[in-house]
This record gives sequence, structure tokens and C-alpha cells, in this order.
Amino acid sequence: MESDEYLDFSPYFRIYKDGRIERYVKFPYTPPSNDPQSGVRSKDVKISPETGLTVRIYVPSTIAADEKLPVIIYAHGGAFVIESAFSPLYHPYTNSLSAEAKAIVISIEYRLAPENPIPACYDDSWTAFKWVAKHCNSGNGSDPWINSHADFSRVFLAGDSAGANIVHRIMVRYGANDGELVDKITIVGMVLVHPFFGNGKPDKLWTYIAPENGSADDPLLNPMAHPSSLSSLKCSRILVCTAEKDFIRDRSYRYYDALKRSGWGGEVEFKETEGEEHCFFLEKPDCEKAKVLMQWVVSFVNKRNIIIIRSKS
Repeated sequence: MESDEYLDFSPYFRIYKDGRIERYVKFPYTPPSNDPQSGVRSKDVKISPETGLTVRIYVPSTIAADEKLPVIIYAHGGAFVIESAFSPLYHPYTNSLSAEAKAIVISIEYRLAPENPIPACYDDSWTAFKWVAKHCNSGNGSDPWINSHADFSRVFLAGDSAGANIVHRIMVRYGANDGELVDKITIVGMVLVHPFFGNGKPDKLWTYIAPENGSADDPLLNPMAHPSSLSSLKCSRILVCTAEKDFIRDRSYRYYDALKRSGWGGEVEFKETEGEEHCFFLEKPDCEKAKVLMQWVVSFVNKRNIIIIRSKS
């Protein structure tokens, strides 16, 4: 009998001729928590009832009432089609990131393709960023945790795999915002962990999930083909992390190299984990190499300009 299957995108999903989408993997929901082990509390906040856009906010529990903390806006990975900010992989990671960096972490639950084609995930993430930025107007935002504790002079964008791609795009849109947001909120740096970018070649999955942006050199997929967008990034520091056995390792280096050649005036660091594969730190968070990677990120967020005061002889 002839199969009614139309397209197979293993290991993510398959599409049938009648339009049905069957996902191979479903990720159970992990609720927010008040975690005594990490000392971090978290909660979910729905930003848009129309689209269902939600963020999960993490704040260390031991901070003083008036203490201000850096803000990390995080986008999860998953090839734009799987995973969740609320999954058993990402909730522990962002919870630990908040604890280790002593930062407010705002993790974006954006809509996934193919049910919501590109650019839905980008638009959701930009909407989430603008929602965070509203809190910098004398603390008049809708969330009391952000109002009370966010230091808007120390904002960072971070993400892994497809999430790294997404936060890069937030940075591009932030720089093109003609000062409307730039004058209010300062993005100090960006952390791209095992970033998923294109390589200038046709990509079957991207072509399907981005019907209006299917070009191999589309700026959403392949920013390295658009050096002017790299040179105009409005942050002072970028950290690019990869892994020796990452199947897209070469794309991390291509981004790093294109950024340096673009004329961008900031400081870029490139770190590589030996012997590990793509996003290993999510599956093995307690291994020593995952701990080292976490410290790279934490040190980047908490880096300060060192002023040496010399005593008079």
C-alpha cells in the first residue's frame, strides 16, 4: 500500500500528505521551582496571550532587597523545531546559570517550526527582549523581580545551537533600532554556545521551515555572508564556544573569523572543548568539561575592567 507520508525530517518530525505533523520526540514540561540546592527561584510569565509567548525568569534567592544583578536573556537550542525552555534539559541548565553567574536569567519559550514557520521564533524572541527592556523605565515594567533586581547596564544575550543564532538576530535588530532601545538598555556582550548557522549550502530543513527565507545565504541563517551586519553589532564583547567533535564546529569558527574580518570593534573570544560533541553540556551537566564551559560563560558575564591603583613610593 502506498504510504501517505510526504516528507521525513528525522530525527525531528515527519509531514504527511494531509498536512499532519508527527513529532518523533516530545519533551515533558518541567515546572518552575524554588530550588534549595541552587538557591534559585523561578517562575513563568506569559507575555503574549495571542501567541502564547512565555518566559521563565530565574533569580537567586539570597540577594538583598535592593541588590542589582546582571541580566542574561537566553534562547534554547533545538534546530528551531524541538526543545523547550521548560524541558528537563534546559530548566536545570538555566537554573544553574543563574546560580553560578549570580544573575537574572530570562529564558524564552518561543514558538517552534514547522507549525510556526520562520520567522516566528525570531519575532517571539525580539518581542521578549522588548518586554524585558520596558522594565528599565524607572522600574515600571510588569514583573517585580526584574523591576527590583535588573541592572540594565549589564545585559547579556546567550543561547546554544539554534538559540545562539536567534540571539545573534536579537543583537542585529537591537543595533538597527535607531537608538530607541540602545539608549535605554545596554547589551554588554553575547554568548554563542555551539551556534547553528548556515554554511552557504542548501539546507533541506531550513528550506522547509523558512518558506519565505529559504536562501542558503539568508541573513537569518548565514550572517557570515553579510559582513555589514556583523560590523554594526552594538556590544563590546562576544564569546563563541564550540566543541572538537561538534558536527557544526566549522560554522562556529567561520562566524568568529567573519566577525574579526568585518571591522567590528569589540573583543571576541573563541573557546573549544576537546573531545566533546554538540551541546554535550546539556546531557552531561555534571561532567568536568561541562563545568569548565559553565565557568567560561560565568567569567564572561562577570568580567570587570581591572583598575590597578599603584601606591606612591
